[in-house]
Amino acid sequence: MEKLTQQEEEAMLIVWQQGEGTIRSYHEQSEKPLMPYTTFASIIKNLDRKKYLKMRRVGTTNLCKPLISEKEYKRKFMSGFIRDYFQNSYKEMVSFFAREEKISADDLKEIIRIIEKQK
Repeated sequence: MEKLTQQEEEAMLIVWQQGEGTIRSYHEQSEKPLMPYTTFASIIKNLDRKKYLKMRRVGTTNLCKPLISEKEYKRKFMSGFIRDYFQNSYKEMVSFFAREEKISADDLKEIIRIIEKQK
């Protein structure tokens, strides 16, 4: 799976939220100020090329729909992130954020409760 740029991720968030739609309908949902339509259309076409969404011609417009769910993207992205930056160790990742004071003891306790509930 090819990595997405920040603009592509932002566009995919709109696609995931809206589901099937047109480039124009996605563009209208993007953050203000709107980027030029042609720039946004190029981003959507790149997402089609990268197989994140599928475009099909309907009359004079392109209808798009996501090919990967937001959950699946997050799972693959995070797996790669953990592999590349934390030697494939979730423990190392959590330890890093604890040392950097980005996660509190209460957060860690909640994570432990969630893990124990899954058993």
